[in-house]
Amino acid sequence: MDQPLPSVAELSQKLDLLTSQMQYLTEQAQAAEREREARAELMRDVMPIANDAFRLTVEQLEEVQEYVDLGDLLRLLKRLLRNGRNIETMLDQLESMMDLVQTIGPLSDEAFGKAVTVLQTAEHKGYFGFARGGMRIADNVVSSFTEKDVEALGDNVVLILNVVKDMTQPQIMNFVRSTVNEAERELEKPVDTSLLALLRQMNDPAVRRGLAQTMRVLRVVGSQGVK
Repeated sequence: MDQPLPSVAELSQKLDLLTSQMQYLTEQAQAAEREREARAELMRDVMPIANDAFRLTVEQLEEVQEYVDLGDLLRLLKRLLRNGRNIETMLDQLESMMDLVQTIGPLSDEAFGKAVTVLQTAEHKGYFGFARGGMRIADNVVSSFTEKDVEALGDNVVLILNVVKDMTQPQIMNFVRSTVNEAERELEKPVDTSLLALLRQMNDPAVRRGLAQTMRVLRVVGSQGVK
């Protein structure tokens, strides 16, 4: 018995399926062609670079071929392979260090900013100017004294310090300060050098006391020279 012929709908469905399959195959063929063209273009771009790299490598190896042989390279490669874990540990430590640097970076920036502020304040107050003046004083001292002078200073430094200590006692400093202040005020007054004026000053108890103290000091100074 003969099979019935397919209907128009069935033929249309089969044609649509065949058309979609042909379209899929066409798209796959086009995609494969594009990939082939991309690979070909990539090879065209890479080949000059690879040729230059190979040429440079050959030139560099020619420069060091007298110092390195294949055995050295093989030993270096084996050593790298044997120390792979050590290299990995070193890289881990390096990464940890980088993390630490990134962590303390803001803190160091803040500390640097504070240091700059402190230095600016010190400059404004004159600390640096005082230090520069101190350096000039030190230069003058160094250039003014010989090595023998320094040795003599070292031999007598204890005596000098004792004298300075005695001179800087509060009562001595107060006496010197008050004397200087009074002398400045007296020097501003007009001076009468007549004999009568001098005699009137001799009647002043303070003048007589000053003369007596001066004579006493002169006696002490004079007695220092007596053998």
